Amino acid sequence: MDPERIRGRLARVQEVAGEGVEILTATKYVPIDEMEALAEAGVALVGENRLQDLEAKHERWGDAFTWDFIGNIQSRKLKSIVPLVRLVHSLASESALAKLEALPHDTAVLVEVNLSGEQSKGGVEPPALGDFIERCPARVEGLMTMPPHAEDPEKSRPYFARLAELADDQGLERLSMGTSQDWPVAVEEGATIIRLGSTLFK
Repeated sequence: MDPERIRGRLARVQEVAGEGVEILTATKYVPIDEMEALAEAGVALVGENRLQDLEAKHERWGDAFTWDFIGNIQSRKLKSIVPLVRLVHSLASESALAKLEALPHDTAVLVEVNLSGEQSKGGVEPPALGDFIERCPARVEGLMTMPPHAEDPEKSRPYFARLAELADDQGLERLSMGTSQDWPVAVEEGATIIRLGSTLFK
């Protein structure tokens, strides 16, 4: 992993995205020893998908990055995740709401919204979103979504636009949407956090 190449790609993405958009580097496939290259490249914000990897990488590189959790939440693991991260991107279940009751109420979360209706995807259905947010004991700062996979980034646009509408309806500012495949479209529709992996590494 070449720090200079990553630095150059980060700079190009930031130039297109603008200063108001945070670039989260998804580190699911980055071995713990290679996290050093990300630090050297100037990566500031990283996102992990699994508690086990988050704990191992945070123990070694904790001060080098700001950490977010971007994976599916197993509610029983929330109490271990929350102290290590700035933001949990994927709150979506009743069991997770219940576990949050016992955690500090200044915990910052994004609610994951299922806009595609796909059973395989997590997320709160749009009609239930207002009630879910109202009952959340943590601090809800925004929304997150994952559109259906498509080769054409434009096919993600309606989902990103709808998420922005829902966030506006709820008075929320943070929008975590867009990955390596479709991030420019997400930015055009109002993303404030884009989650990138292969765009930066390959």
